Amino acid sequence: MRKLLATLLFILFTAAAVPTLQADSIEAVRKSAGQGDKASQFSLGQRYEAGKGGVKRDLEAAAEWYRKAAQQGYKKAQTNLANLYRSGRGVDKDYGEAMRWYRKAAEQGDTRAKINIAMMYASGEGVDKDEAAALKWLEEAAGEGDTQAMVQLGIIYRSGKGVEQNDAMSTEWYRLAAAKGNTIAQHNLGLSYYTGKGTRKNYAESVKWHRKAAEKGYPPAEYSMGLRYAKGDGVKQNYSEAARWYQKAAKHGHLSAQNNLGLMYRKGQGVSQDYPEAMKWFRKAAERGHTLGQYNLGNMYLKG
Repeated sequence: MRKLLATLLFILFTAAAVPTLQADSIEAVRKSAGQGDKASQFSLGQRYEAGKGGVKRDLEAAAEWYRKAAQQGYKKAQTNLANLYRSGRGVDKDYGEAMRWYRKAAEQGDTRAKINIAMMYASGEGVDKDEAAALKWLEEAAGEGDTQAMVQLGIIYRSGKGVEQNDAMSTEWYRLAAAKGNTIAQHNLGLSYYTGKGTRKNYAESVKWHRKAAEKGYPPAEYSMGLRYAKGDGVKQNYSEAARWYQKAAKHGHLSAQNNLGLMYRKGQGVSQDYPEAMKWFRKAAERGHTLGQYNLGNMYLKG
């Protein structure tokens, strides 16, 4: 495992940036795709799947164009075609076909395909459930620098599902992905520093990583920043800042942030006391099943 982590660190600091391609007109893409250009066929499939770029959403057409490119060996099209078979969108659901196309893409090094193969093994979709196989495919994708795979490995080692539970290994996977800019990993690494799981407890480091994820608009990290400012963990206690971060997370639909923002309006902490506003946020959380939101909303009615 140390050898694998050393390899990942090398990848982390030597990976080249992926160039951004300019979008061509729909007419140019259609013409090129019709002439057999696999990249254009893939692009046309993407447009039909999303319903953007000059076409209406048409999943059957998306599958058709992905298939044309996939049959020419275009790995991204193979993965996207497999996604459609796995979900039954634009084609009849067929786990066998999904796995067949994922494997073709994986053989060419497509890390998205490898992650999806891992997920199919983990959940037993079209194959016998095999957590060891799932771990193998995830480690292969992570070894090629895929941050989504790194995050999944962090989650697996933290939970101990299919492997021996290992907080230190979990935190290292989060650290690798966080350093490459993965938002979920940054937030999870912040939680590791906050709880002291897999690393030494460090509130300042926790805030640093939560802030990175929060500034990208990741709701759980925005909520965590609200908690840090409300409690004064790693930062100077500041109810106004706490309310500001709760507000961001609440507007993004985070239920606990909605409830906590309601509490701040009820108490007048960091914001002007405003019972109707407190009711509004309690109600939003309560209507989506948040237990504390339901309790606090009921309490408002009870006390008038």
